[in-house]
Amino acid sequence: MLNNWLKIAFANYKKNWLSTIINVLGLSLGLCIFLMAFIHWQDEKSYEQWIPNKENIYLVENSNSDFGNIVVSSFPALAVSKEKFKEIEDFAIANSWGAYKTRLMAGEKSVYITSCRASETYFDFFPMEKLAGSFKNAISDNGKIAISEETAKSLFGNEYKNCIGKTVKLDDNENKSLIITVVYKIPEKNTVFKPGFIMRHPGLDQKKLEWTNYSYIGYFKLKSGTDVAALEKKLSAQMSEQEKIASEKWGEKYDEKNKANVFLTPISDMKLEAKSEGVEKGDKKSIMILLGLSALILLLSGINLVNLKTAQASQRAKEVGVRKAIGSSKSKIIAQFLLENLIICLVAYIIAFASIELLLPSYNKFLGKEILLNDYRIFIYSGVLLLVFALISGVIPAMYLSNFKPINTLKGNFARSKSGVWLRNSILSLQLIISSFFIICSLIIHSQVKYMMNKDLGFKGDQVIQIQFKKTDWQNDYNSKKYIRLKNEVSKIAGVQDITSSVFRIGLGLMNSSSVKNAIDTTKTINNVGVGGIDYNYFKFYKMKFVSGRDLDLRLASDTISGAIANETFIKQMGWNKDNALGKEIYPGWEDKKKYKIIGVLKDFYVNGVDKPVEPILFFNYDRNWAKNNMSNLQIKLTGDDIDGTLERIKQFWLTKAEPGYPFDYEFVDKQFAKTFEKFQKQQTLFTILNIVVLLVALLGLFALSSLLIEQKLKDVAIKKTLGADERTIVWDLTKRFLIIASIAVIISIPFGYYAMNEWLKDFAYRIEMPIWPYILSFAMLLLLTFAVVSIKAYRATKINLVNYLKYE
Repeated sequence: MLNNWLKIAFANYKKNWLSTIINVLGLSLGLCIFLMAFIHWQDEKSYEQWIPNKENIYLVENSNSDFGNIVVSSFPALAVSKEKFKEIEDFAIANSWGAYKTRLMAGEKSVYITSCRASETYFDFFPMEKLAGSFKNAISDNGKIAISEETAKSLFGNEYKNCIGKTVKLDDNENKSLIITVVYKIPEKNTVFKPGFIMRHPGLDQKKLEWTNYSYIGYFKLKSGTDVAALEKKLSAQMSEQEKIASEKWGEKYDEKNKANVFLTPISDMKLEAKSEGVEKGDKKSIMILLGLSALILLLSGINLVNLKTAQASQRAKEVGVRKAIGSSKSKIIAQFLLENLIICLVAYIIAFASIELLLPSYNKFLGKEILLNDYRIFIYSGVLLLVFALISGVIPAMYLSNFKPINTLKGNFARSKSGVWLRNSILSLQLIISSFFIICSLIIHSQVKYMMNKDLGFKGDQVIQIQFKKTDWQNDYNSKKYIRLKNEVSKIAGVQDITSSVFRIGLGLMNSSSVKNAIDTTKTINNVGVGGIDYNYFKFYKMKFVSGRDLDLRLASDTISGAIANETFIKQMGWNKDNALGKEIYPGWEDKKKYKIIGVLKDFYVNGVDKPVEPILFFNYDRNWAKNNMSNLQIKLTGDDIDGTLERIKQFWLTKAEPGYPFDYEFVDKQFAKTFEKFQKQQTLFTILNIVVLLVALLGLFALSSLLIEQKLKDVAIKKTLGADERTIVWDLTKRFLIIASIAVIISIPFGYYAMNEWLKDFAYRIEMPIWPYILSFAMLLLLTFAVVSIKAYRATKINLVNYLKYE
């Protein structure tokens, strides 16, 4: 029996070779796209699975009216909570920032690596593999250090396991020696914990407990069975009370409507589920959108399969009738058709995985990851998916074909079945609805990204490079003195036109923010005002424009001591306009009761990216307060001549005189800012690729379906030609039903496309108004493509030999 089923299956594959190829290619394409999105999602979910007792370890996040959702906590919020709430077994601090690196030295050798400043409980929470030494008391005081295997190899070579008890030094002003206590191995599995070395956080020695000093990335280990939601409420109430005490201490009224909240996020979920920016947080929303859209493409492939199988019904109606007439049961007929469908799905599955292997290197480069197809669960999940998909996509045509009545099918009446036509039309409509949805979304995404790319940024950053100091010290004005020295020396290099600096960096965002009060009405306060310490030539350097007032004048002591430039966003939030803001006095939160006077209003410019709102910023002379030591970068404008030569001369100076022993790197400001577009450019690229795939699958399916249906109408075509109908009339008659279905599909897709894109555009502070033209263009494109695809077969139908189709059988 099975042998006969296979013979029948392959005979039908050969007879309908075009639709078989289209089914296999469409399914393999749909499976490939879906599985690539799926393995990306699985990879993001696999972070921190290596941690023992991970189900009881939680990242502590905070939220308040000043800063929104933040990943950092205060020290007492961690330490006091452990003592106060019995549900908390212990806490750990692990301050590790991927972008922040430090130079560690051992004799003549050094390495520039990421670090982690932690509490001594670090290894209790995150027990990495130990290669040498002991985790016990590994970082119990500020004179000890734990180093990774890679760091140890770089500093001590092949004898790295014998480095326990040896000393290393941090390249800072203290030049303090640290004793190596343990060598650990960074987990090979996905993790955000990859520090080159770990040492005790120096801030833990401060005896003064500041509840509002949010500076520590904290984790709680909870007792099994803890009611996490209830504990969050207790922690939030405690933090709200402390923030209220601090506000009253500063003479401010606490915002009862926006109380502080504390969130506990499971460590195994924090990569995607963190409420704040998290620790190397992934983009869950984009991943889920991609996964959902790829599932639509897979659905589209299934629709092709169902539609083509039902369209072939008239070819197999007599086969089913004969088999039923000689005693075959309905269940056996269903099983046969399901087997045929499973073979197609299995071949598509193999091709899909082969395609993934070929595309994976490019896909990893696009994502910036190193995903490997070495997780057996991927094959189990995808295998189950294949079986479910084969069953669902096969059961509709199988049930449909097995329900044929022998008396009708043997008479040849099925071809005129209204139910068959209705089913095919419904499925084709769903296919075209999905296609139209993708076209609409692709056009709107393209418009939004183009709008952002063409937006006036408010500054000119061409031929400007930024060099961030790698060796820094936040005490004794080390950074500001270094800035002045390097500015003077680099300015002498041929090809350097001008130099400036600021405590923030364009494209990387504001480094510090605080609240600012109106000096006359202190109840009027703006939170999260950017600290804009700048060098005197900053605005001219970037060719920024003033909407009123003037720039800082170094010849005027009042300007350098207490003069301030506000951006447009600041004065709007304060309730002023560009004219009456001039001369107004304010109390910046970063100065103790010192007044600043606004002497100019600067046209808004973008610091973080054009998808985010421009934040209020106050600019001032950096050299008059604590901000001077935050000037830890050079921003250098190059002349247009011999840029490569100038960069090489700067590099040689930097490696030999500015920061010897450190790697040299720089970033062009315009390219740095362009990185803020990358996420949305990638979304645009992905959606364009998905749109092409959707149209390809849909149009291939449409071509195969129209070919089968037109084949069934060749006798009608022959009769019409005999009666004198011209080719144009015949082509129109054969294509108009498909055009009507396409028109209905576009109309149905419009509300779905509008809703999806309106939700997507909500993420942008500056967005396009929902345009009408993508819907009109989608309508026109789909009709033209449908007509082009169907008319090819329709035109060929007009060239048939009339004798072959008019003879009576």
